[in-house]
This record gives sequence, C-alpha cells and structure tokens, in this order.
Amino acid sequence: MRIPDMKRMMQPALLIVTLAFAAAPFITPPFMGYDPGVFPVRIERPSVQPAGYAFAIWGLIYLWLILHAAFGLIKRRDDPAFIKPALPLALSVALGTVWLAIALAAPIPATLAIIGMAAVAIYAYLIADPDQDRWLLASPLAIFAGWLTAAAAVSTGVILAGYGVLSDSTTTTVMLMIVLAIAITVQTKRPDMPMYGATVTWAIVGIVVANWGLNPSVAYIAAAGAALMALTTLVKMRR
Repeated sequence: MRIPDMKRMMQPALLIVTLAFAAAPFITPPFMGYDPGVFPVRIERPSVQPAGYAFAIWGLIYLWLILHAAFGLIKRRDDPAFIKPALPLALSVALGTVWLAIALAAPIPATLAIIGMAAVAIYAYLIADPDQDRWLLASPLAIFAGWLTAAAAVSTGVILAGYGVLSDSTTTTVMLMIVLAIAITVQTKRPDMPMYGATVTWAIVGIVVANWGLNPSVAYIAAAGAALMALTTLVKMRR
C-alpha cells in the first residue's frame, strides 16, 4: 500500500476507533476508581481524585470526538488539516478503548497507558490547525487533551500515594504542580484556544470540591491552582 493510500485510511480508521472508544464504557464493568485494597497503603478517598461530577465531561468528550471524526471523513476527506493529527489522535483513542479493562485489573499498567494517551493527545492537539473548522478540529482535541493532562496526573498520584512514595496530601500538591507546569506550557503554545485551559481548570476545581471540608489544605492549594490556570488562559487568550 502506498503512503498516500495509508494516509487516506486514517480518517475512516479514526472514526472506527472513536466509536469503539465511546462504546467501551457500555461493554466493560463500570470503573469507580482503583481498588484501595490493591495498594500497600490503603486510602479510601485519594485527595488527588476530583469529585464525581467532574467526570461527566466524558460525555462531551465522546460526542465531540465522534463529530470531529465523522465531519473529517464526510466533509474533509483528504484534507491535510484533518489528516495531520489523525494518527496520534487515533493512537490515543485506541489506548483509551482498552484502558478501562486494564484499569480494573492493573493500576500501574493503566497509569502508563493514560500517560501515553495524554502525551499523544497533546501532540495531536498542538499540530491541529486552530484556524480551520475551529469547533470541529482543534476544539475537540483541546478538551480531550486537557482532560487527559489532568487524568494522567490523577492516576499517577493515586499510585504514588498508594505505594507510600509520598503522603496523600503531598502527592496531590506535587501532581497539581506538574499539571500546572504542563498545562500552562501547552496553553502558552496555543493562546488562542481557551478550551484546553478551561478543561484543566474544570478538573482542578473538581479536586477543590472533593477536598472541601475533608482536606482543607489540599482544597486551598487546588483552588489557587485553578485560579492560576484560569487566569493564564484568559490572559493568553486576550494577547
């Protein structure tokens, strides 16, 4: 198969894996977080984990990614702007399709998988043209990459605290710092796309809500982090 032919296959392949990705939660058992019992240090409610409502954003992510893939295939077939991010996005989505099954049985491989998902999703977002079909090309990639930026840190934080590498509160603080460092860097590279920064802010606010009244020090640190992310996003957008 010639290279141009392989590129033409990326868009239908992306739609297929995206549909599989969206269907995965209906096929695998529900994931309610890593089982605290599998870790040497049992933490019933890791501080790094956002409140449950924050995960509702997955509905928007699934829908938007499907619209992106379908629009690209039907209306922008062979368009270089849509083909360019298709491969890394497909890789990220393909990992996501099997992630739930991995997470139910093996937290460490699942964490490595979601870090890989985040890395290639961020790359796909950064190479997507922000000016063409803004709401069906760069925007869905932005929200997907933004959520995975936070999710990868959450998963890593649960592992670190669960294995006693750091305390629960310290782990959350360190992960927040890492998320902000990555997210602010990405937002700086794409100042005209607030969707990414807004999604990261949404995730961090979820940590604030989860810890409010239970772990005030973490809640205050997370609130400061959310404010910094939101402010950075607004300032970069206006320049």
